[in-house]
Amino acid sequence: MRLSAEGVELRYDRKVVARNLSLEIPDNQVSVLIGPNGSGKSTALKSLARLLRPAGGRVLLDGASIQSLPTKEIARRLAILPQVLTTPEAITVEDLVWFGRHPHRRTVGAPSPQDREMVEWALRSTDTAALRDQYVDQLSGGQRQRVWIAVCLAQQTDLLLLDEPTTFLDVTYQLELLDLLARLNGEEGKTIAMVLHDFNMAAEYADHIFVLAAGELVCQGTPREVLTKETMRTVFSLDVEIGVNPRSGRPLVIPLRRRPAPHRVARQTVPGSPTRS
Repeated sequence: MRLSAEGVELRYDRKVVARNLSLEIPDNQVSVLIGPNGSGKSTALKSLARLLRPAGGRVLLDGASIQSLPTKEIARRLAILPQVLTTPEAITVEDLVWFGRHPHRRTVGAPSPQDREMVEWALRSTDTAALRDQYVDQLSGGQRQRVWIAVCLAQQTDLLLLDEPTTFLDVTYQLELLDLLARLNGEEGKTIAMVLHDFNMAAEYADHIFVLAAGELVCQGTPREVLTKETMRTVFSLDVEIGVNPRSGRPLVIPLRRRPAPHRVARQTVPGSPTRS
């Protein structure tokens, strides 16, 4: 599986979001796109998934222009989890996961044994099998994200694109979700590319990081190569210290306060004044 952008120009109406952007998603690795708000991360991911047609340049999937491929063929080869998800009303988890099989099914006829097998595998892999009969809109945020990943897995693709999959999740659910993606990469060989905002989550889970700013690829490489004081200062206008995670050995980004902490004067009790319990 090979997915790349070559000199693409991306725009919404007349607003140019990226110009002459080129990048290639490494096979069988976890890649993360980071950058300031408005840097073009999500827009680049949409173009890679053919959700946004480039105004110039081209996106290649297995060496062929993605614009030339039938939609159903693309859905058999890559799956995307958008930032904004719209769930059909009153649908159960299992019924939603079955949507992932549409690219592989005929328009008529009963589901095949492989269809059933893939749906069951997707539910088991995301630990959502016990939720199969629950309505999706009644689940927690973390559970819903897992269900949507199950939909992507049911597509039976080697490539997963995820746009800010940890948004609105607390830290526990973020870690559970990213652990799941790491396991899918390590055990199933899935190629994963996603947009993240948290530097340390990117450092911990990414094999390869792309740094974007103003629609341009500023740098790319391993977390150690990319997450430097210079990159944080020039791209994010942040002063940081770069440490080492004592458990994983990966970089640890520590943002520094922009101004010193205020000097706090010890509170004094005036005789005769009421005290707080």
